[in-house]
Amino acid sequence: MNNAIRHTWVVAVGLFLTLFVALSIIQVAMTDELNANPNNVRQVYEDRGAPRGAITVEGTAVAESVPSENSSFAYQRVYHEPELYSGITGTYSIAANPTGLEGTLNEYLSGQSDSQFFDRITSVFTGDTMDGGQVELTLDAELQQLAYDQIPEGTRGSIIVTEIATGDIKAMAAKPSYDNNALAVQDSTQLIQNQEELESDPDLRYISRAISSTLAPGSTFKLVDLVAMLESGDYEPDTILANPNSITLPDSNTELANFDRGICAQRSQAELSWIVAQSCNTPFAQAAMDLGEGSIRDSAEAFGFNSDGLGIPLRVDTSNFPTDLSDAALAQSSIGQFDVTSTPLQMNMVAAAIANDGTLMKPNLVNAIRGSDLQLLSTSEPETLSEVTSEQVADEITEMMVGVVESGTGTRAQTETFQVAAKTGTADVGDTGEVNSWITGFAPADDPQYAVTVAYERIDFDTGSSLTGPQLLTMLEAAIE
Repeated sequence: MNNAIRHTWVVAVGLFLTLFVALSIIQVAMTDELNANPNNVRQVYEDRGAPRGAITVEGTAVAESVPSENSSFAYQRVYHEPELYSGITGTYSIAANPTGLEGTLNEYLSGQSDSQFFDRITSVFTGDTMDGGQVELTLDAELQQLAYDQIPEGTRGSIIVTEIATGDIKAMAAKPSYDNNALAVQDSTQLIQNQEELESDPDLRYISRAISSTLAPGSTFKLVDLVAMLESGDYEPDTILANPNSITLPDSNTELANFDRGICAQRSQAELSWIVAQSCNTPFAQAAMDLGEGSIRDSAEAFGFNSDGLGIPLRVDTSNFPTDLSDAALAQSSIGQFDVTSTPLQMNMVAAAIANDGTLMKPNLVNAIRGSDLQLLSTSEPETLSEVTSEQVADEITEMMVGVVESGTGTRAQTETFQVAAKTGTADVGDTGEVNSWITGFAPADDPQYAVTVAYERIDFDTGSSLTGPQLLTMLEAAIE
C-alpha cells in the first residue's frame, strides 16, 4: 500500500514538474517566437486588447486601459489630458509600434517583464486576466499644466523644469501637441485616416520637442565655453578682454559681429563678467580660437553633447558639437551657431550641472514602476552622469549668470523674491529672418533648487525675447513657491 502511494506521489510530482517546465518554456523561452508568429491572431487580439498598466502623474492616470464596448478587443487604451502628456506617454495602437513611454516601458506596461514572471504564472493557474504594471512619473501636474499654458498657440516651443539635486523632470511641455486618442482607435481604417490628418501638420512631433528638436542654441552655448575658459587658468570673471564690434574670421571674408540690438558696442574692451551679461560674441569667438577645438569640445561632451543613447527613459535625440573644425568654424560654433545643435533638455542639463556645483545628474521621468498588485518592481535613484567642472568654476559662472538677469540680456527674468541665474540665446535660422530664441537658468542662485529652459523655434526676435525671460521666471516662481 505504501509503495502504491509512493508511486502515485512520484507520478504526481513528475506531472507537476513537467507542467511547470512546459509552462516556463511557453511563458519565457518561446514568448517572442509565439508572439511574432503571423498566424497567431489570438495573440494579436489578446495583446492589443489587454489591460495594460496605467501611466500616472501624482497618482492620477494619464493613460489607462478601460473595458471596450462593441469591439473585438477586450480593452481600449484611453489618454487623459492628451495635449499635456501625449509627447511623453506616446500611443499604444492596434496597427503600429507603440511610441513614447508606451514603447520604451512596454514590457512593464504589458506585464511581460522578467520581474512579473510569477504574476504571469499565477494568472495561468487562476484564469484571471493579468493587469500590466503601473508607471509613476516624476512630473508635477500643476507645473506641467502651467508650462503648457505658457506656450502660445501657433508657436513651436518647449518648456522643461528639472529638480537640480535629483535630475527629476517636473514639467516637460511643448506645442504643437496632439490628441493621441486618435491613434489609439481600434479600427484600422479610422486609424489611418486620423494619422494622415495629424501628419498634415508639418510641425507636429509625436515625441516632445524638448527632447526631439535639435536646434542651434545660440548664446546659451557660451556657458559651455565658460567652463573651458575658466578651467584653462587664462581667464577670470574680472579678466579684461578685447571686445571689437566685429572680427574677420581666419582664411575667409566672413565677419562675425556682436549682436546689433545689444550694448556690446559701448565698450571696445570689458571684463569677462560684463561680456557674459551683455552676451558679446567676438570675445568668445577669439577665446575659442585661442583655446582650440579640443578644449571646447571636451567641455561640451562633459555636459552630454555627442552622447548617443541618453534615455529618461524616453530616447533623447543627440545634441551635436562638430569635429575637425577650422578656426572660422570653431569661432561660429563657440556662439552656438554653425553645426552646433542642442535639444532643450541638453541646455537644461548645462544649467543644472552649473547649479549643482559642477555635477551633472541624469534627467529622469519615471519615479517608480509597480506590479498589478502595486508591489514595487523598480524605483529610480539619483544618478550622476559626470563631474563637469569644479565647484569653484561653477560658482564663478553662477555669479556671471546672475549678472545676466540683474543688468544684462535677461532682465525680464528679474524678481525681488530670489536671485535668478540665467543665460539667454538667439540663433539665426539661415536667412529667413527667424531665430531660435532661448533662455536657460536656475534659482535661487544661492541655493539652487530647479532649472528651467525655454526654447522657441523659428520665431521672430521680438516675440521670442518677450516670451523666454518671463516664462522662465513664471516657472521658477511656481516651482519654488
